[in-house]
Amino acid sequence: MTMRFFATPQDAAAAFYDALERADLDAMMAIWAEDEEVTCTHPGGERLTGFAAVREGWRQIFASGRRASVRTTDAVQRQGVLLALASVHEHYSVPGEEVPRPPVVASNVYVRGAQGWHLLSRHASGAPATSGADISATLH
Repeated sequence: MTMRFFATPQDAAAAFYDALERADLDAMMAIWAEDEEVTCTHPGGERLTGFAAVREGWRQIFASGRRASVRTTDAVQRQGVLLALASVHEHYSVPGEEVPRPPVVASNVYVRGAQGWHLLSRHASGAPATSGADISATLH
């Protein structure tokens, strides 16, 4: 796997959502920091720690064959010299599904290193249901 260079956290975020929509494991992992301290928590899932565990988590999600379009809203961003945080609501649209999925709240932490900005930590969980929607139906 080749690590890509991202000049800004926003570049890394754009690449993340592109890889997610395409279910491209190599592109997804090129966004993550090559660090055993990376963490990822998918909605309803356990915390994955370490590059290999994060990769396996995404491999399992992408292996389902389901593809989705993702739209983000309500972004809150903070950026320092070495770390950046982006918290967003993610809205997934899956072809063939008539009922919209409930939104996911995601917080992504990016770290700047010699190879630019990369994803260090991601925590995603179902947004509080206001209409009794089943948050277990989220994509990942």
